[in-house]
Amino acid sequence: MNIEELRNICLNFNGVTEEMPFGPDTLVFKVLGKIFALLPLDHADLTVNLKCEPAYAEELRERYPEIVPGYHMNKKHWNTVHCNGALSHGFISELIEHSYNETVKGLSKKLRAQL
Repeated sequence: MNIEELRNICLNFNGVTEEMPFGPDTLVFKVLGKIFALLPLDHADLTVNLKCEPAYAEELRERYPEIVPGYHMNKKHWNTVHCNGALSHGFISELIEHSYNETVKGLSKKLRAQL
């Protein structure tokens, strides 16, 4: 998986914007203003930070060495996923969708209705 593939998956969801609020080294994907994915552009290894339901986040970290607590994020709710080829494209897509859905769940009813 490469940066463009990750970017395309993130942009495929309703209400998503792509921004660089933290500077030119981090691509941020938001749904109606709330972050669901961060893609560092300055790391040698391709990684993506994704929001995750806490119990599922722990389960993923135990099962996959490529999934670790979120770098520079709340470790309870965020994972960093290393996209080094060990995890399938489909599985990474599912994790991105889970992150999107977790973020949407946290939106107000009014905002969710906009989607």
